[in-house]
Amino acid sequence: MTPLRQRMLQDMQLRGFSPKTQVVYLFAVQQFATHYAKSPDLITEVELRNYFLYLINEKRVAPGTVSIALSAIKFLFVHSLQRPWPTFELIRPPQRRPLPAVLSLDEVHHLLASLRLPRYRACLTTIYAAGLRLGEGVNLRVSQIDSSRMVIHIQNGKGGKDRYVPLSPPLLSLLRSHWLSHHHPTWLFPARRRPNELFSSHPLLPRSVEAAMQAAVTECGFQKHVTVHTLRHSWATHLLEAGINLRLIQAWLGHSSPTTTMRYTHLTIASHQRASAVMTELLEQIL
Repeated sequence: MTPLRQRMLQDMQLRGFSPKTQVVYLFAVQQFATHYAKSPDLITEVELRNYFLYLINEKRVAPGTVSIALSAIKFLFVHSLQRPWPTFELIRPPQRRPLPAVLSLDEVHHLLASLRLPRYRACLTTIYAAGLRLGEGVNLRVSQIDSSRMVIHIQNGKGGKDRYVPLSPPLLSLLRSHWLSHHHPTWLFPARRRPNELFSSHPLLPRSVEAAMQAAVTECGFQKHVTVHTLRHSWATHLLEAGINLRLIQAWLGHSSPTTTMRYTHLTIASHQRASAVMTELLEQIL
């Protein structure tokens, strides 16, 4: 590892960046250095400008990719190299925020019923029933289930934040039943143990849960783009349609801003139906 790469890594650790963010940023800077075949500290501001023009106009990468490259390279130059060049304030990749796919209650039921292995069905059912992210679901520990208060304590979620989410009686019953199938002292969803192990040393791998999800999606024949995260979107939308306060849903999702949670108002069928009914009454008075 070069001294500059080590310096950037340490700077990111001091800023409290997650290990995943550190890996993504280092890779983006590596691509930047590879493009010019020299160390980033030898790259000029003109070359920096031309690199982003290349990404946008020639390579035509997605806006999200440009944003990641900008954040990573800007961190390197501003914090590690102490070069706050004006070009960084000029670059503004266009932002596109498509609405996520959402499953109906019947589609969720069909999907979960299509999962053949109980460990994946239990894990994905929990992810839907508590509105969890994939990493939060697979890493759920027995100690995080508070049956006396009927909540799940999500620890060290996105942004290092803790939160509580409601624990429904049917979900508690499912978790207890699933735990009795393996009796793991730590993980609710442990990976399969090896022959010489009493208990598995780690929980289910996210990629294995995603693979099981995609197999079920294919079997169900859904035409929309459905991932594990779609279950979280669907949970929030279903709660909103049931009349649950948006602020509560925001807290349970762990969103810092209500603006992020308000995206789900565009996805509720009930709202669309009410709007259509109102417009029908208005048009009947006019036409």
